[in-house]
Amino acid sequence: MHGDRNHSASMPVEEGVRDVFGVESCQVSQLSPETGLPVVISPVDQRAVADYRKVIGHLIDTHLLTVGGLLFRGFPIESVEDFEIFVRMISPDLASYEFGSTPRSQVHNQVYTSTEYPPHQYIPLHNEQAYTAEWPMRIWFYCAQASPEGGDTPIADSRKVYRHIPVRVRERFIENGVMYVRNYGNGLDVPWTKVFNTADRGVVEQYCRSAGIEYEWKSDGELRTRQVCQAVAVHPLTRETVWFNQAHLFHVSNLEPAVREALLSVVDEDDLPRQAYYGDGTPIELSMLDEIRDVYRCHAVQFPWKRGDVMMLDNMLVAHGRTPFKGPRKILVAMAESSKG
Repeated sequence: MHGDRNHSASMPVEEGVRDVFGVESCQVSQLSPETGLPVVISPVDQRAVADYRKVIGHLIDTHLLTVGGLLFRGFPIESVEDFEIFVRMISPDLASYEFGSTPRSQVHNQVYTSTEYPPHQYIPLHNEQAYTAEWPMRIWFYCAQASPEGGDTPIADSRKVYRHIPVRVRERFIENGVMYVRNYGNGLDVPWTKVFNTADRGVVEQYCRSAGIEYEWKSDGELRTRQVCQAVAVHPLTRETVWFNQAHLFHVSNLEPAVREALLSVVDEDDLPRQAYYGDGTPIELSMLDEIRDVYRCHAVQFPWKRGDVMMLDNMLVAHGRTPFKGPRKILVAMAESSKG
């Protein structure tokens, strides 16, 4: 694990937390002395999930905005229904996956599969939907089945990422913002009907207008969109600045070299499934993106999943990714609390 010790060292770790009846019900610890992220919360004894409601609420209030991520380990969460009950204890109104950038399937109500990219691919650290002007403030991951090899969900403190990105890189991005260009469907990316959850062009156009997204229907009937969004953001509660964009993920340089070459041999750059530019439409230097990726790598915190784990992140304070894996793996996701309130 890697991390900035200064921030985590200031976080007190409680030996145990007593519930409203004065009974010690949860243990609070750290995965590693090197980092405070995530805080690990485990039950002292086995009760129904609902019995932990108040103490879990207290622990979230105490730690989430300081550390940014909590790992609930050892609770009786054995199914997607248990996971949904657990999450709704904290945030009753879960969000639907709107204007998504990756393939996902709805499993149960507002619970989804995690990104369905091929197992051999590494998904870079990123904040959920940081490529838009509206995003979920909270995101949960549930390990229904841990992969026998790989398949971790690395995380990183977005405040530290912001602070450690070279000033000249930060200033360039802050000044210009990021333009995301997406071409949907054509067998190369998620179809627009799935991204917008409709087959009605009028509904898509209305969504784009309301979200400040430029759109055009191409001659082949497919959709292209452009949107200029923030490079950094200020957390509404902590008032801390975080690195908050997906330029390094959307840019074609994120693809493996062989895949990138094959893709560019069949489509022009304008028709790439996704691409990132500075907000004024000028190309982003590859060296800038490499420096950003290096910072994420330096601050990534990684640990193996255990079946039944639930990880809760403040989506602005902590980024997440995925390592390659082999064998079966089932990680589910739920989101809540729009940044627009």
